[in-house]
Amino acid sequence: MRDELPSLDTSDVRSDVENKDSLGSCHLLPPESLVEYIRQVRSHSLDRSISSLRLEHSSIPEDVLAKHVAVGMKPKKIHEVSSLARYVDSLSSELSLDHPYRISHFIDFGSGQNYLGRALASSPYGKKIIAIESKPLNIDGARTMDVTAKLVRKEVILRNKKQYRSRGKEVCRLPEREAISNHPQNPGTPPGNDSLTRTKPEERQDGHETNIRYVQSVIQDGNLDPVIASLLQPSPSSDPNLMVISLHSCGNLLHHGLRSLKLNPSVRAVALVGCCYNLLTERLPPPLSEQPTLRSENPRLQQTSSACDPHGFPMSERFLNYNHPHGPGIRFNITARMMAVQAPQNWTEKDRNSFFTRHFYRALFQKILVDKEVVAGPGHSEDIMGKRNPRSSSLEDRPQIILGSLRKQCYTSFTAYVRAAIAKLKNDPAHSEKITKCMGGLEDEEILWYEKTYAHKKKELSIVWSLMAFSAGVVESAIVVDRWQWLREQDEVKECWVESIFDYAISPRNLVVVGVR
Repeated sequence: MRDELPSLDTSDVRSDVENKDSLGSCHLLPPESLVEYIRQVRSHSLDRSISSLRLEHSSIPEDVLAKHVAVGMKPKKIHEVSSLARYVDSLSSELSLDHPYRISHFIDFGSGQNYLGRALASSPYGKKIIAIESKPLNIDGARTMDVTAKLVRKEVILRNKKQYRSRGKEVCRLPEREAISNHPQNPGTPPGNDSLTRTKPEERQDGHETNIRYVQSVIQDGNLDPVIASLLQPSPSSDPNLMVISLHSCGNLLHHGLRSLKLNPSVRAVALVGCCYNLLTERLPPPLSEQPTLRSENPRLQQTSSACDPHGFPMSERFLNYNHPHGPGIRFNITARMMAVQAPQNWTEKDRNSFFTRHFYRALFQKILVDKEVVAGPGHSEDIMGKRNPRSSSLEDRPQIILGSLRKQCYTSFTAYVRAAIAKLKNDPAHSEKITKCMGGLEDEEILWYEKTYAHKKKELSIVWSLMAFSAGVVESAIVVDRWQWLREQDEVKECWVESIFDYAISPRNLVVVGVR
């Protein structure tokens, strides 16, 4: 699936005829249907090579991040932050030339440790940043790194030495945050934003106010009225011109960022890079037409597919009402969205072996659970082959097994994996009694028999997972196009586009969605 398609052309040669390459080795040509499938997937996948002219024409050099600004960043994060910072700076400069305003503040949705905001607030950019983050721990960590980056003055603590030594380090300190939630809620403030808190502006090393202000808030939609109101205090000298930015917004957070362009006149533009498509919610109900399945009913699948969240996927009316043989609307279940975060083009041989081994062990362990009647087999009244499963109806009401992750040493052998999985499930009150009863007599010889008997299935599983991961490139492309299409449908949006700004080999989630009011 990485080869050039011309070298796989089977139009003149039948796929079941052996051919010799230039070295004389024999190989089978792939089926023509597979080659056509690869063509179709590639034709529906977005180009991921870096194509942004704004990065090429940026006046800021690529390696501009100083060491004290890049504190805490790994090479991947440095590449992402430096590229997006240069892109946002170039975009804002372009907007100031084409429009009668200049971007005054950059609002970072889900700022985390504020790597992007810290870079933009530092030289040579010097931008004013409003970092919105839901977790106080992340804000505290970001403030600590601001000190290391020399953006704020290190806090000086004055103590009574005698009292400090006698009581240890348990000395009361004044709170550093000013809670807005203690004040009456403003009319029009959306539910859920009453937890918003803002930090007092700090001072830089030179005594002036820093360019970064932190806001603690759980973002539930794109309404930024509380944030904008805080910018206008104590005196509204001028209306702010905002650009909403985000580096790898998880799930619906990017949807909220896009909607901020529609809901807030002060937001002039958005530039957002998404990730974690598995955390997206689903806007449409389950399809009415029944599809064949190889798996038993899963509560997580049922819960996610019936969420009907208005903030979920799809955003655009075009995707929402698109007609196809299975009914109106485009849907991606949790499995498709989880596969969309894979990057099979970046898999090394070591990565592939580790990835396929983990999934083979989990699948084979599931086979043992089914044989020992801990869980139901695939299907309910009938499986995909039309054969009745005698145990499924009696076991379908039992709690589903969610094993989760195990330590690396548990994957040294299948026996080690099974023993670790059983030990973990025994500690789960929901499964402890059943696991002890059904799996207590499982010997190592029987585990080895399962591994030997089904060893050939690992190759089949690897092929299926490879095809799923390869095909999921279309899923990611569709999700991104849906977001772009939503921007196109809004009267408030003057122009919008999508382009790649990161090296795919370093950061596969490299598509930025841009909208301009």
